[in-house]
Amino acid sequence: MLRVGIFNDSFPPTIDGVANAAFNYASLIQKNHGEAIAATPRYPGVADDYPFLVYRYPSVPLGKRVGYRAGNPFSPKTIRTLRSFNMDIMHVHSPFASSLLVNRVNRKGNRAPVILTYHTKFEVDIKNRAPGRAMQNVMKRMVRRNIFSADEIWLVSNGAVESLRSFGYEGPYQVMENGCDFKRERAPESAIEKEKSELGLEQGQLVFLFVGRMMWYKNTKLIIDALEIAGREGLPFKMLFVGDGKDRKSIEQYVTGKGLAGEIEFLGAVYDRVRLHTLFCLADLFLFPSTYDTSGLVVKEAAAADCPSVLVNGSCAAEGVEDGFSGFLCEENKESLAKTILAASHSDERRIQIGHNAGEHVYLSWEKAVAKAYARYEEILSNWRE
Repeated sequence: MLRVGIFNDSFPPTIDGVANAAFNYASLIQKNHGEAIAATPRYPGVADDYPFLVYRYPSVPLGKRVGYRAGNPFSPKTIRTLRSFNMDIMHVHSPFASSLLVNRVNRKGNRAPVILTYHTKFEVDIKNRAPGRAMQNVMKRMVRRNIFSADEIWLVSNGAVESLRSFGYEGPYQVMENGCDFKRERAPESAIEKEKSELGLEQGQLVFLFVGRMMWYKNTKLIIDALEIAGREGLPFKMLFVGDGKDRKSIEQYVTGKGLAGEIEFLGAVYDRVRLHTLFCLADLFLFPSTYDTSGLVVKEAAAADCPSVLVNGSCAAEGVEDGFSGFLCEENKESLAKTILAASHSDERRIQIGHNAGEHVYLSWEKAVAKAYARYEEILSNWRE
């Protein structure tokens, strides 16, 4: 039984894809395999009540524009405490402060192997969030050092390798997909009908869904522009945007300017996972034309509800999705997306079958994903001790 350290710069109740991944690794390692210790920055007012240990260390806010807190990886007390846990494996999910902390914890005594999961296009994150070119260059150098300091690199999709290589890393890597914490099942019809009623959905109205941070780089404009075209073609629809983010206000203003405020509704962040699954179940299509994301975690969540996704051909989110069989693929422009939405909306029978195929072939449970990762931990440690 291994004692695994899970390190990340965010953790629930913070909501993002990487925080969700770190939580599921810790939760399922503790439940099914070994012992997990999660190390993450301290957030005011957060009390952890999990079956695994969560060690929160001092942090400072990064400002409203970023929306996160930065942990202090140089705290002597934090380093001493984490060393005392004698971890067998250190699995870090961020190449920023968490990686710096791991490197310091791992300097003395019996060094443990370090795995870094490269979750997202960090060069894009740095460009969007770091103020000024000088700071961006500092952060790029830090990411590069932390990539090279890891003993093994994991990617969540093959499509992320180009982003990884942009930091100069040409070494080997493993692909370890993220899973989905939803069971593959339909929500109770009573819950679906209640949600439809509360949202004021009309009979015969197709429901489209987006789940993610309200950021322009998620191609939210592409969705709105494509729906404007589809609406002109007479398609009756209701578009639901689920999520929050710094661009939400400007996205809402753009929708109003397009005259689509009656067809597009913003629900904000949905923290209730049962309700979120219900929203996936009532949706006819999941629209996710993002080319930023390195993993289609939300695509797997849609597949858990047998909801087919509309994705950009060649994007990481579309990896493993077969056009016309387990999803719908388009090119990255509003005309192609609109055409794909219209075609997918034409036949209920075909769309439902493709959604079923997504459930069979795209869905991956976190249990299976973490079991595969834990088996790799054991291989790494076996080779490490030889």
